Amino acid sequence: MRACIAEMAKALEGADAALIEQFFYQLFTAAEADEMAKRWALVKELASGTPQRKIAAQLGLSLCKITRGSKELKKPGSAFRRLLDKVQSSPVP
Repeated sequence: MRACIAEMAKALEGADAALIEQFFYQLFTAAEADEMAKRWALVKELASGTPQRKIAAQLGLSLCKITRGSKELKKPGSAFRRLLDKVQSSPVP
């Protein structure tokens, strides 16, 4: 399955945001898309220093998921950190 993820990543490389968003909404059910969005929101909240228990209450996520996100964010070369940096440096339309 990792090969499929790698293939999707390659296909999305250089794609515009609208195409990627459309792809996500076609690939995932509404519930799956909401779950993915919540996980990204938790990463952004962690990066901004929001306490884990507050994130759990705000997003309705388990502390286990939040702890996992926190560990991934702290890893050297974290993809979370790199994507957060990319989003923060992008001009807002």
